[in-house]
Amino acid sequence: MKKRKKLLNLPEGLLEEFDNAHKSKSDKNKSEVIRKTVVYYINERKRKGLKELMKKGYQEMGNINCEISECGITSDCLELAKYEAGLAECDCDNGTGGEKRRYILC
Repeated sequence: MKKRKKLLNLPEGLLEEFDNAHKSKSDKNKSEVIRKTVVYYINERKRKGLKELMKKGYQEMGNINCEISECGITSDCLELAKYEAGLAECDCDNGTGGEKRRYILC
């Protein structure tokens, strides 16, 4: 991988804090630490972008899913009404003196 140098401007306090943290806990050179930090930053930006894209997709699909589920419940209700009508017809006294069922259809 080809490497290029870039000049980086940091506030004095941040640079001192970085130097102190680097001295006490790192065996890597400063360039390597900064490189890893930049890679981390880029990956986080990509992850956040993907998360926003997914959020938008779920919101768009929410309306479509509601419409589909409403069509399904309408169909289910129609089928239930037909089924209950059929049961009600079976309960009619056809003159044979048979006893009607004693339950409520929900």
